[in-house]
Amino acid sequence: MSRKCDITGKRPLSGNNVSHAHNKTRMRQLPNLQTKRIFVPELGKSIRIKVSTSALRSIDKMGLRAFLRKNGLSLSDVT
Repeated sequence: MSRKCDITGKRPLSGNNVSHAHNKTRMRQLPNLQTKRIFVPELGKSIRIKVSTSALRSIDKMGLRAFLRKNGLSLSDVT
């Protein structure tokens, strides 16, 4: 199971954790992903998608179809 948002495509970032002594160790910053069931009235059923919390807030404000249209996706891309 990949750590990638189904809608926005957010992925883990990699970089260095730098200590006070300037020692560098590799680290990963993972996106805040949540698995949610969202009801789609057009399909008459719920779909389960893995979304970032920022995308989830935008879906709450705009609605799923409008947010998918803004990102150039359709319902068939996330189902």
